Amino acid sequence: MKLKTIINSKTIITACLTVLLAGCTSLNEDVLDEVLVGEASSSTNALAAVYDRLGENTFTSHGGMLAMQEYSSDIGILPTRGSDWGDGGKWRAMHEFTWAPDNAVITDNFNQITDGITRSLVAIKAITDGNDEQKDLFLAEAKGMLAFYTYHTLDLYGQAPYRDPLVPGAPLQILQAADAIDNLILDVEALLPQLADMGTQGTHNGRFTKQAAYALLSTMNLNRAVFKDRFNSSSNFNFTEAAVSGGGNDMDRVIYYTSLLIDSGTYSLASNYFDNFSLNNSGAPELIFAITQKIDNLHNGSNDLAYNSMERNQRCSATNRGTNASCITPEFYSTWDGFHDDPRFARKYQYADGTWFMNDGTDVSAPATSIVAGTTLPWFHFNRGIQVGQQYGPKLTSAGAFEMTGDGRIKISALVCEKSATTPMDFTPELNFDNPTQAVFAQNQINRGARSFKFEFDPEAGNGTSAVDIPLYRLGGIYTLRAEAYMRKGNTSAALADINLLRTSRTRESLYGNAPGVVIPAINMDILYREIGFEMYWEMWRRPQMIRFGKFDAARPTSAKPASEPYRRVFPIPQRTMDVNKEFTQNQGY
Repeated sequence: MKLKTIINSKTIITACLTVLLAGCTSLNEDVLDEVLVGEASSSTNALAAVYDRLGENTFTSHGGMLAMQEYSSDIGILPTRGSDWGDGGKWRAMHEFTWAPDNAVITDNFNQITDGITRSLVAIKAITDGNDEQKDLFLAEAKGMLAFYTYHTLDLYGQAPYRDPLVPGAPLQILQAADAIDNLILDVEALLPQLADMGTQGTHNGRFTKQAAYALLSTMNLNRAVFKDRFNSSSNFNFTEAAVSGGGNDMDRVIYYTSLLIDSGTYSLASNYFDNFSLNNSGAPELIFAITQKIDNLHNGSNDLAYNSMERNQRCSATNRGTNASCITPEFYSTWDGFHDDPRFARKYQYADGTWFMNDGTDVSAPATSIVAGTTLPWFHFNRGIQVGQQYGPKLTSAGAFEMTGDGRIKISALVCEKSATTPMDFTPELNFDNPTQAVFAQNQINRGARSFKFEFDPEAGNGTSAVDIPLYRLGGIYTLRAEAYMRKGNTSAALADINLLRTSRTRESLYGNAPGVVIPAINMDILYREIGFEMYWEMWRRPQMIRFGKFDAARPTSAKPASEPYRRVFPIPQRTMDVNKEFTQNQGY
């Protein structure tokens, strides 16, 4: 199968919700995704819609999985900043742990992720009824994506809806995480013979291949013990329970599937860690399964994971700016103490003429030779990683263009906050809320919080466009899964070897002699927890990790998170869903 072009289909699925949730509706939407060469059939359109759900805010918007998995964790927070980001308290609730069944973030994400289930079921029915040349492959992909969406729903909400798409009038079933995880593992394993190896049969890292299945199986086996005993008050999960299949225990299966990926030779660790999150990264050597994004007149990807942390006066181009929203918590920032030279912490940008953007007050100008595609606008490149302290960059003239020097370069100045022009844009690691229990800043405090500039910022106008593919599974994360499985089996030397390989495979910029990361001499569970954070921050995996390590419930007083009860390890079923679907029962505690 060879992917060719983007299509615009207005009538893909006309009774999709009869497959899953109560009621009948038409999607009646554009499916904007790559489809097969040749005439598009209903089955290929339906499969395209399954993949499109990944990129429709679900895994690309800060309000999607990032809000659920990072804002509820010790890594990210979105405070109210003066007149911005109040929004009825829905963002603060994610970190203050005051969310309820009517929280808009929880409701929106439930709708999005279960819509992925719906689209997958519709695709299974359409492909089964169709006669595509690669019917078996398409069907395996649709079933794999069903498992992917179902797993994430079970992880977040403890329950997931299912209706057999091949049985007319089949009853709606509500799967429970403790029971469903075993069947989900078996279902994905059964798909392996039909799935393509990445790069064969026209597939790529934006499709659910055999390698994506290995990654999903690794994740499911690692978290199986939590799913079976989610509310264990001591967080003493049985990670060495006998595996559901294949012999050994759950950790053995994690090691087995991660090793298939690591030893395949298909993937390699990027020496420049931030290449994994850069523009036009579709060929990045670590990407196993990713959301394919592009900028064109039909399908604009989302750059939300990048510009959401940028201050409003930080501009990649004269027409694109940040939003001054999310930031890093003081708790997570402090874990980097003594490790700021780690290549994953931050990286300075070098222009083609050799100019480095130091962002320390020594910069006077930058060349204007980097141009935004399709325009004559100069492109200013910020540094990457975690950014702290006074920020520098271009300012706008009254005409809305970058200030320039007399010799035609971009003038660099100390920046102030857009909504508080007397407040220097000094990103402080400390938040220091006036009320320690509420993540609220006064207008002159909106500079606070270290920022995550992990993803590269697209300079095109409108903020909402991107050519950055979003990793869902990449090789660095697979190494962390295997290291954790080794640790939970008591094989500390193997875990240490994997973590040190991650460290030393990354190198700093040439400004620092391309120095590799430094090995650590020993490892324990707390060090492993820290190291996973170094590798995986801002990639929507932290909340499940915190639960596995028994750290999710603890208070995080410097970022307004109180001690919480185990029931908060899952989110409530939205009240709107409870009102119209009596098959659901509300999760305990809500």
